[in-house]
Amino acid sequence: MEFSNRVALVTGAAGSIGQGIAERLIEEGAAVFVTDREQQLLEEVCQRLGPRCSGLAGDVSDEAEVQRVVRAAEEKLGTGIDILVNVAGVVGQGGPIEEMTAENWDQVFAVNCRGTFLFIKHVLPGMKQQGRGSIVNFSSKSGKTGSALMSAYSSAKAAVIGLTQALAFELAGHGIRVNCVCPGITEDTGVWNNVSADYVRNMQLPMEEVIRKFTSKVPLGRLARVADIVNMTCYLASDRADYMTGQAINITGGREMH
Repeated sequence: MEFSNRVALVTGAAGSIGQGIAERLIEEGAAVFVTDREQQLLEEVCQRLGPRCSGLAGDVSDEAEVQRVVRAAEEKLGTGIDILVNVAGVVGQGGPIEEMTAENWDQVFAVNCRGTFLFIKHVLPGMKQQGRGSIVNFSSKSGKTGSALMSAYSSAKAAVIGLTQALAFELAGHGIRVNCVCPGITEDTGVWNNVSADYVRNMQLPMEEVIRKFTSKVPLGRLARVADIVNMTCYLASDRADYMTGQAINITGGREMH
């Protein structure tokens, strides 16, 4: 039971990846608090995952709501947060940059960057008081090498890597590790649904051809699976990764190698 006596906060937990991470943490002994935008979806997640899962809805880009979620998590769990996993993110509207609205750009940065920053900011007092903590942020393959027609998303995810590295230096003396994962396109996720729909629309390709184009670029010959992302995220959160901080780990089947 790798996470016995640990408490975790997972954002974006109504999605398949966030929910999978919360489930694995609970299976390995953690008590988990989850958040996403819709309370009804969170209640369904908590009911499925059992009594060691509780949650509260909130907008990750709204500081007052983030504070409310963190406060509720600490009150419910009875302690500061040991593990923070910042899964919440959006792709936004893809397409040529000259057709992108400023509102779309701002929304993508608000969720992916501002939301990650705000949750870290407000869990840190508890982590510092305990003298330990593990933070796992979510970047993307597109944060390492930008993706055409996804300039806002690529830029926001690159910023998450920069934040991760800066905080790894800043927080090491407090016993707090900060890493991030950089998944490739992952099956059964909202990101894949949005990206594939954008490619169908922007490139006038049938879905079967879009899938073929993406998988043909992957040395291991398939898209990522949710379990691939869960495995690495929970490893980084665990004591097995005790000597790792400031890392941006690719989960791309070999497509990204730097």
